[in-house]
Amino acid sequence: MGKRLVFGYSKSIKNKEDLIMKWKKVTAAVLAAMTMACSLAGCGNSGKQDAAPTESGNQQTSGTQQEQPPQASGDVENRKLTVSVWDNAVSPQFQAIADAFTAQNPGVEIELLDVQADEYNNKLTVMLAGGDSDPDVIMVKDAETQVTMKEKGQILCLDSYINESGIDLSLYDGAAEQLQIDGEQYTLPFRRDWYVLYYNKDLFDAAGVAYPSDDMTWDEFEALAEQMTSGEGNEKVYGSHNHTWMALVSNWAVQDGKNTLMSSDYSFLAPYYEQALRMQDNGVVQSYANLKTGNIHYSSVFEQQQCAMIPMGSWFIATLIKDKADGKIDFNWGVTKIPHPEGVEAGSTVGSVTPIAINAKSDEPDLAWEFVKFATSEAGAEILADNSVFPAISSDAVIDKLASIEGFPEDGKTALEVKSLVFDRPLDAKMAAVRKVIEEEHDMIMIGEEDIENGIANMNERAAEAIAD
Repeated sequence: MGKRLVFGYSKSIKNKEDLIMKWKKVTAAVLAAMTMACSLAGCGNSGKQDAAPTESGNQQTSGTQQEQPPQASGDVENRKLTVSVWDNAVSPQFQAIADAFTAQNPGVEIELLDVQADEYNNKLTVMLAGGDSDPDVIMVKDAETQVTMKEKGQILCLDSYINESGIDLSLYDGAAEQLQIDGEQYTLPFRRDWYVLYYNKDLFDAAGVAYPSDDMTWDEFEALAEQMTSGEGNEKVYGSHNHTWMALVSNWAVQDGKNTLMSSDYSFLAPYYEQALRMQDNGVVQSYANLKTGNIHYSSVFEQQQCAMIPMGSWFIATLIKDKADGKIDFNWGVTKIPHPEGVEAGSTVGSVTPIAINAKSDEPDLAWEFVKFATSEAGAEILADNSVFPAISSDAVIDKLASIEGFPEDGKTALEVKSLVFDRPLDAKMAAVRKVIEEEHDMIMIGEEDIENGIANMNERAAEAIAD
C-alpha cells in the first residue's frame, strides 16, 4: 500500500522522534520556498508600500480604504512620503511642516522633492504624466493648475477623507469652497496671501493727517491719497502707488465676490479703471508708462518714501521687517485692512492660496492624507506663523503669533483679521490664456493707447476666443 501524505505527515512513520524530525524538515523546506517566492516577487521592505491592486490590476487610489491595506513593519516604521515643493532653501514653511510631522510620527521619513519655482509646474506635469507614485503629496503652486490635474485623474478627491476626519471647512474663510471643482474637494488650503494697505507713518505724522482707517471705501482711499500728495519733481511724495500688475485694478473689481476674471462681459472693471486713470492724471500716483518703461519695483517706491500708501500683498510684510532690521529703511510703517467697495464689509479682501493635493498614484494615500490633514490644520497653521508665513487658517492663536513677530507694527493686528477672501483668479483651465488677454488690454488702457470702453470691448472678444480655443 502506498504512502498518503497529509501536510507532510506520513502514516508509515511510527516513531515519535522520527515524526518530530520529519516535521521540522518539512517546515524548513516550506519556509525556504516562501522566502524564495517573496524575493522573486519583490516583497522586500523598500520603505514605501505598494497599494493593493483592484480586480482590473490597477492600483486602487481612491480616498476610500483599500480591501487589503499595506502594512508597514513595526507600525509606521520605515514608511516614506515624498512631497513636491519649490525653492525650499528660501521657503522655511515646507521643512518646518515636514519636521513637525515626523516628530509626531517618528517612523515616517519625508523627502522634499525641491524644484526651482519657475520650473516647478513643468516638472510636476512631466512626473504626473509618467504615472509616477512620487510625489505622494503635491504642493500646488498655482491653484488653477489643479483643474487640469483633476481632469487627467492625477489627484485624489479628498471628500471621504474630509468627512471621516470631521474637517470644518469654515476654518479657511471661504477659501476651501473656492477650491472645489464641481462641488468636490481635491485640495485643501495650506498657506495664503491677501492684499492689505501699507502706509508710511512718518509721512502721515509730518502732514498732521490721521493714519488710514481699517474701514475705508475706495472712494475714501482716493480722497486720502489726494490729501497726502505733496511736493514737486524729485521731491514729490505721491499719495499712493499703483504697481503695473493688472491685479492692482482688477482685484478691487472682484472684491465683492460677484464677478470673476472668467467673464463674458468685463464692464464691471470700468469704474476701477476710471479711478486708476483719474488718480494717475491728477498726479496722485506715478505714471503707469514711466513705471513700465523704467521697470520700477513697488518696493523701491515705498522704501524710498516716494509714496504715502501702497495696496500690496501680505508677503510685503516680511520684506519690510527684514529691510528695517538690516538698516535699509529707517522710517516707521504701518499696515491695515485693504479698502473695500461701497456695501462690502471691512476685512473682505482678495488673494490666493497654496493648496495641497494627493497624487492619485501614491502608494501611501492614507499616510499622505495624514500629512495633508496636519499641514492644513490649526496646529500646522501655528507652525507656519512661527516661521513668518501666512497660513490658510487665521485663528486667534495664529493672528497673535503673526502680530508678535519682531518688527511687526504694534497697531497692525487688524490687517491680519480676514472676514472673507476672494480668489484673484478663479479655478479654470483657461484662466492662464484669458489672463494674458486681459493683461495685454490692461497695458493699452493704462498707457492711453485705448480708452476704457474699447479696451473692455477687446477683452470681451479676445477672452471669448481664448476660452473657445
